[in-house]
Amino acid sequence: MANSSFLLLLSWILICCFSTFQAHKIHITPYKTTPTNFNPISPYYPQKKAMNIIDSCWRWNPKWASNRQALADCARGFGNAALGGKNGAIYVVTDTSDDPINPKPGTLRYGATQDKPLWIIFQRDMVLKLENELMVNSYKTIDGRGVKVEIANGPCITIEGVSHVIIHGISIHDCKPGKRGMVRSSLNHVGERTGSDGDAIAVFASSNIWIDHCYLARCTDGLIDIIHASTSITVSNNYFTQHDKVMLLGHQDGYIADKVMKVTVAFNHFGPGLVQRMPRVRYGYAHVANNRYDQWLMYAIGGSSNPTILSEGNYFVASKNPDSKQVTKRDIEGGPGVWKNWKWRTSKDVFLNGAYFVQSGLGSCSPLYSASQLFSVASGFLVPSLTSDAGPLNCHPGEAC
Repeated sequence: MANSSFLLLLSWILICCFSTFQAHKIHITPYKTTPTNFNPISPYYPQKKAMNIIDSCWRWNPKWASNRQALADCARGFGNAALGGKNGAIYVVTDTSDDPINPKPGTLRYGATQDKPLWIIFQRDMVLKLENELMVNSYKTIDGRGVKVEIANGPCITIEGVSHVIIHGISIHDCKPGKRGMVRSSLNHVGERTGSDGDAIAVFASSNIWIDHCYLARCTDGLIDIIHASTSITVSNNYFTQHDKVMLLGHQDGYIADKVMKVTVAFNHFGPGLVQRMPRVRYGYAHVANNRYDQWLMYAIGGSSNPTILSEGNYFVASKNPDSKQVTKRDIEGGPGVWKNWKWRTSKDVFLNGAYFVQSGLGSCSPLYSASQLFSVASGFLVPSLTSDAGPLNCHPGEAC
């Protein structure tokens, strides 16, 4: 009887111990499990690619090609409200020919000048040489994802007197001045143009514009000009290279209508061979955030006419030229006595190879974004990763991009 009792007691102890062990085993957190405070930008988790907030909105989705219009929900900054052709049909470009007055169905110009919202995509890889500047009507998206699309070696894109335009994933390079002549701008309007300047993208008197993931290089005039009281614009994820006057914000000194201008320049890569204007701001407000600058030849960020500029979380690498170390340039006579009150600030920027930023002004120069425009600006040290995919992406339907 004593032996039986002892065996029963031993069995009970073993069962309890085994159960306790199992309970602890179930609740042990494996070492490789992602913690609850996981940050995909952190270098401690290299298995997940670091993406900026705009890209992470859509690029992880392998079904991006079946819901292209979802891209319109991803902009941040002042151009956040740009709808493009979100509420319209898909229009497929099948024909590389161009007629500035009477474009044929299937051509890019035919879709871009329609009066209804359209999301414009491309049937295959294409190189388009336009006969004259392409006037883009309101509520249009030109979306090059999934193919390689170039607009080159002729006049390029004009966005004038319109709103809600998105240009994404296009290579625009070697643009030439337009010719004087008649050019269609909408379904019911053909007007005489005096000839465009040879910009890659020229934005006149327009609002709610988003330019994202484009390649821009080697044009006759500027790569992007935003002028004549244009506002509510984001320029993001683009790759700029081999050009002198890169980006102009503001028509001319004395054109005070440009005081309404608000532009976000974010996550771009200003690559080799650039000289100046990244951007150059005349009036208004520019938030320049999380961009990479590689060895500008004169200066990176400049301006005149008392603009407000917040340089935040950028990565500046100066060239070897000792006369080109300064990031900033005030293009005005009179020295600090004239510009000392202009609000030009640096925050979280990284300066390498002797680069430096000359600040001025007092008081806050926060962009005062709305909730939908707002984005968290990372430290400049993370910019090489956040801008590593600047320019058109190599996307394939059915796969994350």
